[in-house]
Amino acid sequence: MYRFIAKRLLVAIPTLLIISVFVFSLQKLLPGDPVLAMAGEERDPQVLEFLREKYHLNDPVPYQYFYWLGSALQGDLGISLRTNQPVLELVAEKLPVTIQLAIMSMVFAFVIGVPMGILAAVKKNTFIDYLANIIALSGLSIPNFWLGIMLILLISVNLGWLPASGYESFFSNPLRSIQTMLMPSFVLGNALAATLMRHTRSAMLSVLSADYIRTARAKGLPESSVVLEHSFRNAVLPIVTLTALLFGELLAGAVLTEQIFTIPGFGKLIVDAVFNRDYAVVQGVVICTAIGFILMNLVADVLYVLLNPRMRASL
Repeated sequence: MYRFIAKRLLVAIPTLLIISVFVFSLQKLLPGDPVLAMAGEERDPQVLEFLREKYHLNDPVPYQYFYWLGSALQGDLGISLRTNQPVLELVAEKLPVTIQLAIMSMVFAFVIGVPMGILAAVKKNTFIDYLANIIALSGLSIPNFWLGIMLILLISVNLGWLPASGYESFFSNPLRSIQTMLMPSFVLGNALAATLMRHTRSAMLSVLSADYIRTARAKGLPESSVVLEHSFRNAVLPIVTLTALLFGELLAGAVLTEQIFTIPGFGKLIVDAVFNRDYAVVQGVVICTAIGFILMNLVADVLYVLLNPRMRASL
């Protein structure tokens, strides 16, 4: 198992390097000068020159990249051009918000999507199957920003059950934090539930048609045991992989949802950084997001091996 994890981590190193080159190169194509945005309205030539020298913006692009990469390998992702804060400090500040949002969204996705997918597969070509597919199609079709606005109008404005926007740290006020995160988590989880439902249904249908399932039913086992213990256990492998990928997407930041509900997570951070030409923040957030994706894929691979005896035997 340790050799398996080590191989996956070795593959991750060149992947991160390629991502860093792409991000660094592409953001240089963005129009505008970050120094002009930093200097303010007066834009004294001496100040502009000082800032360019300070942030190595006068150097050739390859030198800028290798300077940034060397600092990043030492744990220094640079300084925000806009707030003058270390990027690592900004990431550490926003990451818990995004992780909380991602976890709560995945809870909603699992609670809604997986049971619907199992029911749709067991009740294939019945009213329940058609209804589950309609709900899944609705979840994929309804835009997150529209659903978010409707929930704010209904639940916050008209009923007054939950706060319309804002964020409270879980460590300072757990109850208030969960309340502020319920609606945005449901908005994101609703869309993910549709994807999970479709994949769960497909995986369950392929397992339910297997010979050992017919044998289990022929032995007189209860249907619940056949579905949950024999079928779902074997259908869970692709669901695990999909879950890791979806969680990685959430770590990248749900830009529209965070903007609507005024959640200070990764999505809002990277949007503000792009608009302000804050290159160091953009690079830092993208690299941290890429690391999150790679770690989630590693977790999925490890779980795949643990859940699949044949893969364990081959290691």
